Amino acid sequence: MSLPEQPPSFRPPAPVEQPWHWRLEDGAGAEVTLSGADVQEYGAQEFPSQGDAESWIGEVWPELAERGVAQVTLFELDREVYGPMSLSA
Repeated sequence: MSLPEQPPSFRPPAPVEQPWHWRLEDGAGAEVTLSGADVQEYGAQEFPSQGDAESWIGEVWPELAERGVAQVTLFELDREVYGPMSLSA
């Protein structure tokens, strides 16, 4: 008799569990595409709440500006919440 396969100990959250994200934009409003390690660290961030998303952008905006991001727009799933918000000091 064999036991059923164990479920994975970690599963990525579903989009409805992490619905908040920032669109990174240049000064003209076009989406900025990051590359390399920047994608993992800055480009693919999703958050469970608006407050978490806003806290994150408050911490990393200088690094994003150094990478060519001029402004950001906040989304909840596909709904634009606000923006664009400038990242200039």
